[in-house]
Amino acid sequence: MADKSFTGLLSRQIGNEFAASQQYLAIAVWFDGQDLPRLAAHFYRQSLEERNHALMMVQYMLDRGQDVQIPAVESVRNDFSSVVEPIALALSQEKQVTADIEAMFAQARKQNDALGEQFMLWFLKEQVEEVASMSTLLTIVERADNLFDVENFLARETVGDAGSDPNMPPTAGGAL
Repeated sequence: MADKSFTGLLSRQIGNEFAASQQYLAIAVWFDGQDLPRLAAHFYRQSLEERNHALMMVQYMLDRGQDVQIPAVESVRNDFSSVVEPIALALSQEKQVTADIEAMFAQARKQNDALGEQFMLWFLKEQVEEVASMSTLLTIVERADNLFDVENFLARETVGDAGSDPNMPPTAGGAL
């Protein structure tokens, strides 16, 4: 039976964040193979961001004196038939992460864990940005007349993380 406590959910989320990092890496490599350097760079950055999210959770658990187990991650999808598919997959993944973060926040509140609840607030805010940026990117890809338009859009616009957030939780080992 799966541990439904806040700590149990957070432990599972560490694995989910590492899995998201690997999936974004696979997407980046696929875009690189399609000679789409801006899309590739965007997803390489997303991969690092998800890795950092996992390590923020690791650091939080270490700071709270909790045992941390780094889980294996399942295989990721590496092949796509169109440029829309990996971005749609990324949006779906971000929506699932949002639901997971909301569940962790709710569980922390249910357990009267004010520190856990406060920790999850940053991630809730982050998920608004993540879903919005993937939604925008999917819309741009679906509307583009050609892929050069998408590459040009990414070259001139900021999509997603606009820079360092001073309220970001500390990352175990340091953020990349």
